[in-house]
Amino acid sequence: MTPSSPVTGTGAVIRSMLRRDRVRIPVWILAIGLSVMGSVASFAKTYPTAADRQARAKVLDNAVAQLFVGPGDGRDHYTFGAMTANELLPLTSVAVALMSIFLVVRHTRAEEESGREDLIRSTAVGRHATPVATVAVVGGANLLLAALLTVGLPASLDGLSTTGSLAFAAAIAAVGFVFTGVALVVAQLTVSARAALGISSIAMGGAYLVRAVGDMGGGALSWLSPFGWATETRAYVDERWWTLLLSATAAAGLFAGAIAINARRDVGAGVLAERPGPAAGSRWLGTPIGLAVRLQRATLLWWGLSMFLLGAVYGGVADQAAKLYDDISTLDDYLARIGAADPADQYLALTLFIAALIAAGYAIQSVLRLRGEEAAGRAEPVLVTPTSRGRWVGSHLLIALGGSVGLLVAFGLGAGITRASSTGDAGELPRLIGAALAYSPALWVFAGIATLLFGVVPRLVGVAWAILGVLAFIGFLGPVLQLPDWAFQLSPVEHVPRLPVADFDGAPLAILTAIAAALVTAGLAAFGRRDLSTG
Repeated sequence: MTPSSPVTGTGAVIRSMLRRDRVRIPVWILAIGLSVMGSVASFAKTYPTAADRQARAKVLDNAVAQLFVGPGDGRDHYTFGAMTANELLPLTSVAVALMSIFLVVRHTRAEEESGREDLIRSTAVGRHATPVATVAVVGGANLLLAALLTVGLPASLDGLSTTGSLAFAAAIAAVGFVFTGVALVVAQLTVSARAALGISSIAMGGAYLVRAVGDMGGGALSWLSPFGWATETRAYVDERWWTLLLSATAAAGLFAGAIAINARRDVGAGVLAERPGPAAGSRWLGTPIGLAVRLQRATLLWWGLSMFLLGAVYGGVADQAAKLYDDISTLDDYLARIGAADPADQYLALTLFIAALIAAGYAIQSVLRLRGEEAAGRAEPVLVTPTSRGRWVGSHLLIALGGSVGLLVAFGLGAGITRASSTGDAGELPRLIGAALAYSPALWVFAGIATLLFGVVPRLVGVAWAILGVLAFIGFLGPVLQLPDWAFQLSPVEHVPRLPVADFDGAPLAILTAIAAALVTAGLAAFGRRDLSTG
């Protein structure tokens, strides 16, 4: 049946998307919204007086602080509103951008890769129904989050105006719309969901870096980034609504570009065609480990490069970052968890902790490639050969476990090179690489959790991401929210000695390694007993 319009059936596609994401979207919205409101609610207790808030404002005088929180508007009279905008808007914008990217790729390129889009298009559904429906669903999620924040922020803390809250929420939603457009365009260019996620995430990281460098250097460069447009809204200070037009224009242009590309390509194909491989594969590719390396090498390469660059940035600004600790009592909760030491080492210990949580994301993603291969039906042709289930799973686990170690080395190498260059001490390089490697057993625990979920309840493997998200929230905001010690102890990374501040202790690392081995063993055993599950 030929549809009467390119957008015929859009309503039906929207309903289908909402049904599939009836849990996923509310979880995203509530996780982001409640995290922001919970953080805001803690400000009154953490910074009860104007003097406390002005002491906090001193942090923003440091260029390194602007790398993370933006230009620091409203420092002369640091209200709770200015604090909310400066310290929560940049990171919340990143979370919203990730939400938008993941949802867009899930409903566009992933659907084409799985073949479900062919089935949808075989009915009376127009060519542009899916991209238009995706924009409606993801855009609606951003608007719902904005509405939640507009109402919830003033209710969470006295002193936050409704106008400022609306500007804060609108700025975040604007970032979400821009990266909805970015992911939609990238989904037209690539031929795999994995590549679409990777390229979109790299674009997001590049935009954030442009904003960060721009704010450190005076602000001019920040105008080239959607994240810069969000901070320049100046919520709770002197709202500048016109900056939202920049995001609206960029989003509209990206949407139009995606629609134009979609009109000219075949379903399942991308503008960037895959490079044809050789007529015959190597003998190495015929082995389980060779196939696993081939499937995951690009992902590992991009993760490794990103971790190296991140380490280089963190290591290069360690001396300047150390100045943040001078006379700033509001950082005491964080420093207490790190330990007393040289301020630069305290900062490096904190960055290594952050890097470990990021690398844990790779460990989970790498293990869950197993589920992707199984769901797409590509595991069956491998397992009908003499390849055992254990060898097939083990090959991907080897990439996940070894690759996570490689990411830690990449981060330590980047941080060590720039740190050694700034101090003139070549010993910084092996010291920081060793400190990074100490987190390896903690990352293996995350990989073990993903393996266990894959073996026992393959349809719920996404819970591994939820676990990481909760533990990251505790790690980042737990000290501010003054959570009890038992909450911190839930995270594997909290049991790793905070090198280079703390002394090395092999006992907790051995225990973490044993826990990871037990989780992996249980996951392998469970997978060996269950049927393959596709779709």
